[in-house]
Amino acid sequence: MRQVVLGVLGGLVLAGVGVFWWQGRAAIETSAPPPPVAEAPAPGPEDLPLTDPGEMQGPAPPEVSPLTREEQRFFRYDRNRDRVITRNEMLSTRSDGFRALDVDGNNLLTFEEWAVTTVERFEKADADADGRLTPREFATTAPKPAAKKPACKC
Repeated sequence: MRQVVLGVLGGLVLAGVGVFWWQGRAAIETSAPPPPVAEAPAPGPEDLPLTDPGEMQGPAPPEVSPLTREEQRFFRYDRNRDRVITRNEMLSTRSDGFRALDVDGNNLLTFEEWAVTTVERFEKADADADGRLTPREFATTAPKPAAKKPACKC
């Protein structure tokens, strides 16, 4: 019985020491100085990629062959067909959408700019102006499908 009591008391002493050590360590960490903050310059219009490849030169497009779905997706981004996608090529597909939302043209999309666009889109879809979208009204918000080329009747 004495061994059980001594074991319980020893465990309580170790737990107490651990709590005091943990609290002392936390107090030291809270008084540590904050890490230095690196100030990044605000992005300018020249930092966004152009959606028009303009003067970019590259090899001729690959020979016509049946491409897999993944190859087609790859070549949608690889604008200059060098079989490498750069950061600018990857971002260029999103630039037009970003510029449409960035109303004041400062290359920063604020919550207000996004919210105004979203509210306008909601109000345009809400035909009966009751503040709710029915399934039929919601269907009008779907992106328009790309126009299909007419089938060749050769």
